[in-house]
Amino acid sequence: MLAQTTLFFDGWDNLAQVLIVTPIMYIAVIAFVRLTGKRSTSQMNNFDWVVTVAIGSIIASPILLKDVSVAEGVLAVGLLFFLQWILTNLTVRSKVVSNIVRSTPSILVYRGELQHTEMKRTRVTESEIMSAIRENGHAQLDAIGLVVLESDANLSVIPKEAIEGHDCDQVCGLDLSAAQQGSSKQDT
Repeated sequence: MLAQTTLFFDGWDNLAQVLIVTPIMYIAVIAFVRLTGKRSTSQMNNFDWVVTVAIGSIIASPILLKDVSVAEGVLAVGLLFFLQWILTNLTVRSKVVSNIVRSTPSILVYRGELQHTEMKRTRVTESEIMSAIRENGHAQLDAIGLVVLESDANLSVIPKEAIEGHDCDQVCGLDLSAAQQGSSKQDT
């Protein structure tokens, strides 16, 4: 019977802890987001997502657990924001770090043709690509120049006319040579 009563109410001390600690953690997170800049709330790559999940878990600890102090929670959240700030600065300054941390964009459609090898590698289905094409106001695959799986997992859709006349290997910083080879292999 005792276990059932603590399930719904475990004393005023616990409620007071939640009431006091929650606003402190909330203010701390807002302060850290403001200090580290827009990057901490922008579209996320894999590392940003991991930090966000970890921060959520850390915030909950001092709010709900008696053995984790507010100072420990604030320090842990601050440290994660600081490490993320260092990592993002390193990715801007170092090509090596950027290549390790960020995934490169993947071309899933090239000049109206699905790039099946790249779709399998990135685990993106044809229906997901078609959905992105429709969301961008297009009705036909053959009207599409590129569909790119970006580093933040968004699908960018570029109409065919936007890349026409670009016979070079670069469009918007993308290396098209692999997609061009993939299309010529599918033609044969």
